[in-house]
Amino acid sequence: MAAGLQCAGSTSPPCTQDAGEQQEEAAGAMGGHNPTEVQMSQLVLPCHSNQRGELSAGQLLKWIDTAACLSAERHAGCPCVTASMDDIYFEHTISVGQVVNIKAKVNRAFNSSMEVGIQVSYEDLCSGKHCSICKAYATFVAQGPLGTKVKLKPLTPQTEEEKIEHSIAAERRRMRLVHKDTIKDLLTRSTSNTEMETRDGSVVVPAEKTRVESVELVLPPHANHQGNTFGGQIMAWMENVATIAASRLCHAHPTLRAIEMFHFRGPSQVGDRLVLKAIVNNAFKNSMEVGVCTEAYDQEMSVSRRHINSAFMTFVVLDEEGRPRTLPMVVPQPGDGERRYREASARKKIRLDRKYVVSCKQTEVPLSVPWDQSNKVYLSYNNVSALKTLVAKANWVLAREKEKVQIYTLEEDKFLSFRIEMSVHISASQAFSLLSDLRRRHEWDSHYESAELVQQVDEDDAIYHVLSQTLSCENKPQDFVILASRRKPCSRGDPYVVAFRSVTLPTHPPSTNYTRGETLCSGFCVWPQSEEMSKVAYYNQATPGYLNYVTTNVVGLSSNFCATFEACEKFLLKNKDDLIARLQDL
Repeated sequence: MAAGLQCAGSTSPPCTQDAGEQQEEAAGAMGGHNPTEVQMSQLVLPCHSNQRGELSAGQLLKWIDTAACLSAERHAGCPCVTASMDDIYFEHTISVGQVVNIKAKVNRAFNSSMEVGIQVSYEDLCSGKHCSICKAYATFVAQGPLGTKVKLKPLTPQTEEEKIEHSIAAERRRMRLVHKDTIKDLLTRSTSNTEMETRDGSVVVPAEKTRVESVELVLPPHANHQGNTFGGQIMAWMENVATIAASRLCHAHPTLRAIEMFHFRGPSQVGDRLVLKAIVNNAFKNSMEVGVCTEAYDQEMSVSRRHINSAFMTFVVLDEEGRPRTLPMVVPQPGDGERRYREASARKKIRLDRKYVVSCKQTEVPLSVPWDQSNKVYLSYNNVSALKTLVAKANWVLAREKEKVQIYTLEEDKFLSFRIEMSVHISASQAFSLLSDLRRRHEWDSHYESAELVQQVDEDDAIYHVLSQTLSCENKPQDFVILASRRKPCSRGDPYVVAFRSVTLPTHPPSTNYTRGETLCSGFCVWPQSEEMSKVAYYNQATPGYLNYVTTNVVGLSSNFCATFEACEKFLLKNKDDLIARLQDL
């Protein structure tokens, strides 16, 4: 991952040793402005455009990389290199004469790597129109002399937005660390059933006719002062050969719509020759995937070619009205060509699933997300991120307090969320272990009758079938199918997290014996206050069928919430000694 790589990257001029002090002074002068924030505005000129008079995606990637690196170096106080760039989805094209506005700031610093969030929009100077282009996340590594790792200082978020991004950055980092294994697992599950597509009347093009190979010599303008090639420059060269390959298929000018994660496997320096290869892996009805890889070798060819980077880019061809055109079909070569063809189909499914999971609006019905083993990493990410986002909200209001239990509410649009918290004489790790097993929930929560473990997905995720008591407004008991996702703290100050959300399983369809309930976002956060004391908080974004019960407790007409949480405290205190004994036996 980022912290373990010496990667190709971009950088600004070297920073002095007191850069951190200067940045804090600057922040004070700007009235609390985020000291890592960088804003870049570029007027799109003809030299930046393609044959359609639109900003080339390669040039945009170079600007994105530069702005992100400048932000990273503001926090690190030393040179930084690009380790990876997450998936990017381009919403619009940008024309000559318009202005590209890029805002980048560090979301979170880990040991020697940091996540930078980038927002890109365009501005039409004549009409005053502003429009979002894309949002991206890049990982940068701080480097000291001779490429040594630099330990980064923590970043303290200030605004609600920054706190949300800081919290969810840990989840995105977790996905990056398992990205390679996830893709491998998903492809293994998917490729065996992929069939060659057939379309009546479609032109058929052999994939080999789209193959492109190009070489670039890395010169000083392409590299930073340490001699490492700019990450953005490599991305731009890759986009160039990918566009040529796509054009050879459709005999038209394609538009880049999406890029799957760039991951830099190693550095390249001034004097290296970079060999860039591209080929259309698969063409669907309205889009095509182009695979690109980059290899490096030096002048003497003293070592074999080094694999620098691989990426997969999705292109479309637009008609005069901006609608995607139907594309020719691709016929892959036997062997590796057929493998790439099937893998492209699997990746398309992954992208569609992931886009649905991440963009699913809370107002959409049903609230439950279909469970898919091939997309488990992203479903788990969405589950935990939703809870972390709720936790980081700033407008929680204390609605009720009874002895040691506090109830807070958060009113947003159509949703009422509540939080119940108290301090308990138990270590955070013990509370986390006891609360994360839904099979024991009935021991303290009278609303639960039982919970059956349906599937242990992995060490951190499990699916339960939960049976609950009948609410006063219901004629029969409820049941739920719930994904429970656990997370230990990523760094000091983070809570232990147990997140819950409803999923649908073919093996557990709704039954006439129960009313199928759904939970949109709920779970526990446990913060250590000392070695033997923890703050335990339960969060829930109330769904409509649960709303009347929630408001009755919030306004004090019922004490069920308080009684349940007090029972939870007794459960934790009663079982912590047994838990310690079991751990010692292990």
